Amino acid sequence: MPLSSPSVVVRRTGVFFLLTLAVMLGGCRTWSRLSAHRQVQPQTGPGIFFVATNGNDAWSGRRAVPNWRKTDGPFATLSRALTAAREYKAGQGSSESNGATIWVRDGTYFLFAPLTLTPEDSHLTLAAYPEEHPVLSGGRLIANWRASQVNGRPVWVAEVPAARDGRWSFRELWVNGQRAVRARRPNWGYYQVAGLPDRTPNWTDGHARFRFQADDLQAWPTCTNADVVVMTRWVESRLPVIAVDAAAREVRFAKRSVFQLQPGDYYYVEGALELLDLEGEWYLDPNAGRLFYAPRSGETPERAEVIAPVLQFVVRLAGQPEAERFVERINFRGLTFAHAEWTFPSDEATARRAATIWPAPSTQIGGFAQAAVGVTGAVWGEGARECVFTECQFTHLGAYGLELGRGCQSNLISRCEFADLGAGGIKIGETHIRENLAELARANEIADCRLHHGGRTFHSGIAIWIGQSPDNRVQHNLIHDFYYTGISIGWTWGYDPRARATNNWVAFNHVHHIGVQSDGDGPILSDMGGIYTLGMQPGTRIVNNLWHDIAGLRYGGWGIYTDEGSSSILIESNLVYRTTHGGFHQHYGATNIVRNNIFAFARDHQLQRTRDEPHPSFSFSNNIVVFNHGVVLGGSWRNDRFILDRNLYWDYRAAATPDDLSFAGGTFDQWRKRGHDMHSLFADPLFIAPEQDDFRLLPASPAFRLGFQPIEISRVGPRGAPGSGE
Repeated sequence: MPLSSPSVVVRRTGVFFLLTLAVMLGGCRTWSRLSAHRQVQPQTGPGIFFVATNGNDAWSGRRAVPNWRKTDGPFATLSRALTAAREYKAGQGSSESNGATIWVRDGTYFLFAPLTLTPEDSHLTLAAYPEEHPVLSGGRLIANWRASQVNGRPVWVAEVPAARDGRWSFRELWVNGQRAVRARRPNWGYYQVAGLPDRTPNWTDGHARFRFQADDLQAWPTCTNADVVVMTRWVESRLPVIAVDAAAREVRFAKRSVFQLQPGDYYYVEGALELLDLEGEWYLDPNAGRLFYAPRSGETPERAEVIAPVLQFVVRLAGQPEAERFVERINFRGLTFAHAEWTFPSDEATARRAATIWPAPSTQIGGFAQAAVGVTGAVWGEGARECVFTECQFTHLGAYGLELGRGCQSNLISRCEFADLGAGGIKIGETHIRENLAELARANEIADCRLHHGGRTFHSGIAIWIGQSPDNRVQHNLIHDFYYTGISIGWTWGYDPRARATNNWVAFNHVHHIGVQSDGDGPILSDMGGIYTLGMQPGTRIVNNLWHDIAGLRYGGWGIYTDEGSSSILIESNLVYRTTHGGFHQHYGATNIVRNNIFAFARDHQLQRTRDEPHPSFSFSNNIVVFNHGVVLGGSWRNDRFILDRNLYWDYRAAATPDDLSFAGGTFDQWRKRGHDMHSLFADPLFIAPEQDDFRLLPASPAFRLGFQPIEISRVGPRGAPGSGE
């Protein structure tokens, strides 16, 4: 769908203090630290160990390569290296100067259990050998393919006995480093729900069946191995099929949808053998224990690397914050974390059997109420402090990439890439409000990272999600191609003063193609934003960011979205353009400040305010609002408990006077009589080339007379990160 028109800091540990100082000094401290990391070269000596795919766990692990006699050399596994590091540290004491280093050589390391780091592992460095790119994998290789045919198409078939025994099930597969498609229909685009035979009393109640259009679904022999993935409102539901009645055009599920479905909701079906009709697709037969794959052009079974996920976690940082035992100063550098998958923990086979009596209701829900929030990170932490992830990759995952939850404080995630993600990129904090400060996640920084192409399985996954967590810094990141929100902060609906997502700083990020993908897919969900906030957030600042190409399906493709109870937030010097439903939307909140921003070329309306409340909602001043489609204001602007003034408005549709516009159902003069925009202007802002997305102002711009300050877009995005260009 094209977007063009018509169409309270309690305690700071040492590292975070230095990080804050780095921000004040323009990032000098952070970058000097990272430069020092890149200059480190492996040396042998006490506490230094090596791991290589041609290593041997019986060796000392103190050599980077095997000796010529093959009697000594690197370890073969990370678990053995970790044991050696622990033994070394136990013999030396626990001071930082006695930390150990594990250098990991090139290759893929298939883990049989997550690499679990505990407080005894503090001050450990796990680093890629210079100029090498090791992969820590939570998957398994699948080999021994034979040729066959399915649906008249040549396929490969491999035996997977663990699947037949019920010990292995997966929903992701990667072939030669590329995500394969679980056999689906339609191959492109989406079907639409035709009707709903069951009434539900509330919109929060889900459905366990729906009607489909003729020929969309059939009672295929393997249909009960399939899932229907249906999108409604802002979530997806993954619903295991238990029956298809072709005559009645009804499909029943072993689970209920998250929310009440609506006719017209998008869906697709995946995971039946009869759907295997396109190259790059695959199907796992759980009964026979066979995997079918339709190869892409040029692929051969002899040279194919086929990997399916086994583990939920690749790495776990297992601190005990309630006991004030922390995993501290672990340094991850240059590593790739891949091939982990999160799945619903319930026994779906049992659920299917329990629901075979028509129309027995499902007692399970096929998803999460927002943000795929229950999906864990492939790298997961509790009680992690002052840990650093530098130049790492989180990719080929069926989950979130990195999750730093309870008690994770003052950690740095820098110059990392998150791509090909089953859900979102990074989760910071929890949904739970912590009273014990040692258990509160806070003061973490995400800087100069690239997060893209997420939501491949759980479409409502978010690039960066911050829950009940204060004092975090999100700066200079590039985010794009997610089906839902780019950055989300807060997990309190309404005005609960206990809300913890305070004093968060979001600056110099470039966020684009949210809801709609850069390849044209979507939108499939609604009610989203480039950035989305919830609850009272004093001290939170959203400044100097670039947000564009954001689309919602039925409603809610907003650039900056302050949702329920969002309050005391500063929104300043952002550029927002090409959104479907508005550049800025406040559902309800109090005393937010929106100033010195540019909102351009929203499709339906430029600004939206939904709920009238007795307190001041926000002040909106010194902004530039331009458009060539839709209206200026959407929603409710009845009670005048807001301030708009010193703004510049311009309609590129050659409107001659401000009275050609409608402001909340009245003329501009009537709007002013209500006390709004008394000092605002209606004039061409004189952008250099708005049709080419160049929103710099010419010197003669009338916006300067209103006190508008130029926005520093040139500083947006990663600072010198490898591959940071588009």
